[in-house]
Amino acid sequence: MAQPDQIEVRGALTPNRPLDGLTWLRVGGPADWLFQPADQADLCHLLKELDRDVPVFPMGVGSNLIVRDGGIRGVVIRLGRGFNQIACDDGIVTAGAAALDSMVARKAAEAGLDLTFLRTIPGAIGGAVRMNAGCYGSYMADHLVEAEAVTRDGEIVRLTPEMLDFEYRSTSLPTGWVITTARLRADKGAPEVLQARMESQLAKRDATQPTKDRSAGSTFRNPAGFSSTGRADDSHELKAWKVIDDAGMRGAWLGGAQMSEKHSNFLLNANDATAAELEGLGELVRKKVYQNSGIELEWEIMRVGEPAPE
Repeated sequence: MAQPDQIEVRGALTPNRPLDGLTWLRVGGPADWLFQPADQADLCHLLKELDRDVPVFPMGVGSNLIVRDGGIRGVVIRLGRGFNQIACDDGIVTAGAAALDSMVARKAAEAGLDLTFLRTIPGAIGGAVRMNAGCYGSYMADHLVEAEAVTRDGEIVRLTPEMLDFEYRSTSLPTGWVITTARLRADKGAPEVLQARMESQLAKRDATQPTKDRSAGSTFRNPAGFSSTGRADDSHELKAWKVIDDAGMRGAWLGGAQMSEKHSNFLLNANDATAAELEGLGELVRKKVYQNSGIELEWEIMRVGEPAPE
């Protein structure tokens, strides 16, 4: 077993790499190491040789993430060009983990395959599988045939939906495993119809969400109305934005962080906020909502790393 600087890799292995520029919220301290593997074999090699005491954190495109101001200890793995392929064949879309959700939806539609629910989801396919991403009544759990991942020991494994144990906005993927590819089942549809649907979805999103502001998507999970399979139960559905509004927290500020006036479940870096301010405002919202309604909001944004030193 070796430390990162003792392992020869073909990709880029960078020490003390700031992560703020790699997250949509533009906050976060440095990673001890940032590894951008050349390909799957390169990824397997590093994980196989890496000392088991060194933590590993797979990071997508940073769309639904707060990296705390003190940064991340261990090795952060970020997949790039070697992992963004997209292929469509006989009702199956095969996508690398770094392929953007929006691009997968567009390429599938061009091939007459319906993955339009992915068009407005921020992020990449690896994260979408990991978090069972979904909208418009469809979830990754509905479409995944299988995924391929590299384990913490550097072994390649194939994962079925049953092995991932899909739930609402979560799976049971073990810590340190890195999804590299996903195969998705898609219904057939006329490309022009699918394109029109995506254009309608984009227009609706832009009208209701702060897409031009610096955010990380939905901040909190909807607090009720979802089964263990991740499917919505509209008869009992309760929206996070509604309980935030009821607690008087739409537009609330803390330092440079703000809850959006346009959609109160969107946390914004509105004025050079720190990660501590963003997370602090989120916790204040959770406190106010609990005081007002007795509901405990759960974070949908992942928060990782350490706070800045005192």
